[in-house]
Amino acid sequence: MNAPPRYELFVLEDGEKSVEVIEDTKIPNAATIKIVKQDHTLGNMLRAQLLVTPHVLFAGYKVPHPLHPYFQIKIQTNGTITPQEALEQASNKLIASLVSLEQKFKREFTYKGHEADGTAIGAEDPYGATGTWSGSRDYMDL
Repeated sequence: MNAPPRYELFVLEDGEKSVEVIEDTKIPNAATIKIVKQDHTLGNMLRAQLLVTPHVLFAGYKVPHPLHPYFQIKIQTNGTITPQEALEQASNKLIASLVSLEQKFKREFTYKGHEADGTAIGAEDPYGATGTWSGSRDYMDL
């Protein structure tokens, strides 16, 4: 009823910037960064990754209103790097973690050399299990 059309939650309009940096004038080495067309999922992952970074003193995010598709993340560093650099490093580490997770997931659920009767040909289970998948089932059948 009051919700905007779904496409407005993730499609950038013409000329709309996805990231806006607002320097904090009251707190040294701090900035508030507005990230448009994203929600709690990315906000919480970035916040957690930023808090692991040794140069970051504070990281927190908020979604001002659930009907507005953006969040604001506030970052304060110790001065050795800027908040923008800290966010970039955290983003790169987060992307690397997700790529690694995707590779592990795909490796775990592939059928390397399985015959129709379910016996494995040269495939090793990384956990040492002796059971095999039966017939034409895949991981979606679980």
